[in-house]
Amino acid sequence: MPSTFAISFTGTLFANADGGSGSSILSFLFLPLILAAMYFLMIRPQRKRMRQQQNVQQSIEVGNEVVTTSGIFGTITGEDGPNRFWLEIDDEHDVQIRIARAAIQNVVTPDDHADTAGDADTADEADAAGDADAAGDSDDGDAVDAVSNDDTSN
Repeated sequence: MPSTFAISFTGTLFANADGGSGSSILSFLFLPLILAAMYFLMIRPQRKRMRQQQNVQQSIEVGNEVVTTSGIFGTITGEDGPNRFWLEIDDEHDVQIRIARAAIQNVVTPDDHADTAGDADTADEADAAGDADAAGDSDDGDAVDAVSNDDTSN
């Protein structure tokens, strides 16, 4: 005795045999197309990123300059077991922290230093311009205060 699901499935598949069966077959193909699209657009790229991240974390050596997932830049100075490193974050004061291997996001390359140096120059110029504006604003504020003080004294 066939199950009711099999009967309803075949009934739906062959319903409207006078020309409407194409739409029912298309509706059954729609779900696998959505699943395939989800795989190629979401799952596969995520797995690729995870593999790349694991390769970066496995290739870390003492002396590498790295950036952590929280955005801390530093140099690996030693290993503290298979899953922990000592990260020096300040050369001048010899400040070191212990971090997990999984907390390392990326190894910093020399090209990254050139980009950050260019950003720092731009930031310094912007700060200098901002300081000049702030100085100009404070002068204007003093003039306004002087005028308002003169008005209250009369």
